[in-house]
Amino acid sequence: MSKPFLFKQFQVHQDRCAMKIGTDGVLLGAWTSLEHKPMSILDIGAGTGVVALMLAQRSHAETIDTIEIDEDAYEQCVENFEASYWADRLFCYHASLDEFVNEMDDKYELIVSNPPFYSEIMASGNESRDMARQNQSLPFGDLLSSVVQLLAENGTFSTIIPFKKEEGFLKLAAAINLHPKRLMRIKGNPKSEIKRSLLELQTGKTSVEIENLTIESARHQYTKEYIDLTKDFYLKM
Repeated sequence: MSKPFLFKQFQVHQDRCAMKIGTDGVLLGAWTSLEHKPMSILDIGAGTGVVALMLAQRSHAETIDTIEIDEDAYEQCVENFEASYWADRLFCYHASLDEFVNEMDDKYELIVSNPPFYSEIMASGNESRDMARQNQSLPFGDLLSSVVQLLAENGTFSTIIPFKKEEGFLKLAAAINLHPKRLMRIKGNPKSEIKRSLLELQTGKTSVEIENLTIESARHQYTKEYIDLTKDFYLKM
């Protein structure tokens, strides 16, 4: 059994998950606003469960549900939840998003998703990893229409996507009355181009708060902003 990824308050085994812990998930878990004190949270596409575990650490939500379609990832996510301090609040459903939407009547005050977004067909030879990474397994339009059905009134939806997909994603969202409240655009270092967009959406138009984040000022030299965002989680921050 490979060693778990250690965070300050929990650990995550990931040897059976196609998508390993990466900066995207940690950014999403750390940046997502809990200002409205959600009591019910849903994570779509849980993977290792890291985002849900981060939100459990940060919040007092009574219900933190997750969905994971890949069987191995689902089983590992459940084990990671059961080994944590917050096992009584965390639950993973082994289902597709369509199945979940059709069967659930519950609404969630906060929905998060670190979705698969490699739209170009690509094959690494690892079917689980390809499915996790390819947007075919969860197109943005399907994700957004499901979010609208599952989101409580005044609820918020947070996600992270490639910056180059931001404009199209926001157009899809606007068509179903989901509008940005906060945006954070992320680049790896001062000289690199913007790579990711963190988005927080809600029903109905509002003013948008736009921020930028650079992860490193130089190789392995993390910026103060990145450290401040992630220091409650990473051991070495």
